[in-house]
Amino acid sequence: MLIREITDVIERFAPLGWQESYDNAGLVVGRADDEVHRALLAVDVTEEVLDEAEAEGCDMVITHHPLVFHAMKRFNSADPVQRCVERAIRSRIALYACHTNLDSAPGGMSWRLAEMLGIGNLRLLQPSPVAEDVGFGVVGELPEAVDPLEFLRFIRKRLEVGAIRYSDIARSEVRRVALCTGAGASLIPDALRAGAGLYITADLRYNDFMTPDKGLIVADIGHFESEYCAIQLLFDVLSKNLRTFAVRKSERSRNPVNYLL
Repeated sequence: MLIREITDVIERFAPLGWQESYDNAGLVVGRADDEVHRALLAVDVTEEVLDEAEAEGCDMVITHHPLVFHAMKRFNSADPVQRCVERAIRSRIALYACHTNLDSAPGGMSWRLAEMLGIGNLRLLQPSPVAEDVGFGVVGELPEAVDPLEFLRFIRKRLEVGAIRYSDIARSEVRRVALCTGAGASLIPDALRAGAGLYITADLRYNDFMTPDKGLIVADIGHFESEYCAIQLLFDVLSKNLRTFAVRKSERSRNPVNYLL
């Protein structure tokens, strides 16, 4: 199957035009008219993931995060990015990323994570001007009000989170929950405006946790943990539209962050 036939399916769901200006989603290594036979789905391109791709006979790796974000001036194996690019080219493995366009797509990353956590009646948290129903984050309701700490414990177990950082518990119960996969500190004001009692995201800084006076609990569940659902989301998109193309979910896509508890 040609690469363009595979990427066309992904881009019908999450067009590249929906990515942010800083992003580098799309075909990073390879040519659209190259033929590939099997794809591996992962969160990141790493040397371990490329080991897996070679071992499983996958000549295309589709990830959430782009391997290359910035212009590269040298290819001398000096860092993991250079080594992975060089290896992919030598091994004729195409690399494709579906990043902020997958984050903002209707039914995309935040929608998938919210469904996994039992949050319903979903609506966009921060609509984008690029198209209707496109934007970042979602807000919705749980079936009933719950104790915030009990819900955070449920999230930790459901997503196999190593540790959750959270602000002071500003209320005894929460029902309306907002979330944004990945680094979502900039959406805290949107969560407040939406009347959420809890906002779930990742990569929060020290001052981001100072929200109790406004009645909002914020929780950082980890970047990888919040975006691991990309693998299943991409698998569903591809397997429903390309029934004869082999797609494998990576078993070596892992969190680069370790926790000492």
